[in-house]
Amino acid sequence: MDFTAERARLTRYLSSEIQDERVLAVMSRLPRELFIPPENRRFAYDDRPLSIGMDQTISQPYIIALMTQALELTGDEKVLEIGTGSGYQTAILAELAKYIVTVERLEALAQRARKVLDRLGYTNIEMHPAGETLGWVEGAPYDAILVTAGAPRVPDTLLDQLAIGGRMVIPVGSRYLQELCKITRHKTRTKVENLGGCHFVSLIGKDAWEE
Repeated sequence: MDFTAERARLTRYLSSEIQDERVLAVMSRLPRELFIPPENRRFAYDDRPLSIGMDQTISQPYIIALMTQALELTGDEKVLEIGTGSGYQTAILAELAKYIVTVERLEALAQRARKVLDRLGYTNIEMHPAGETLGWVEGAPYDAILVTAGAPRVPDTLLDQLAIGGRMVIPVGSRYLQELCKITRHKTRTKVENLGGCHFVSLIGKDAWEE
């Protein structure tokens, strides 16, 4: 299968909805197929979520692009990612920001993602096992936070780790259907923008869902 041609096709498709040229450029060259189990690689550039095992998924490319665009990254940020998953979103963030801290609660997924990220040569990614408290407090504050699992509400725990002026993108709603929210933290208020409907696996932990 010609994955290079498939990447180009997907990028053309995404460009009708995504305006951030930096996001499109990264997705046009990043080998998404490496982050997907062999049995699903032929679908790597279809615009749909795919199973990566252990009841987890790699998100639909459009949703990944939309979430990344909403973070408004310029290259100097420290970003927190909640849910490493396959590592594909992690790699995109690592291309667009200065430093990435990512947490994953499933060790087998984290190990698999680490192997692919190391193979691709990333040196600006710090990976940790997810603990009881959401995020990674030791590295706070973060200029941007991206959450790749659905929460019942915007967790105060994560807002506290977001720098003033920082952006967080998080799916919020039920276990079965969420709204993708962009949160901007200001000194005296928090701005919330709705980016549309979505469906993610559940965010597990204090201030989120029970397992």
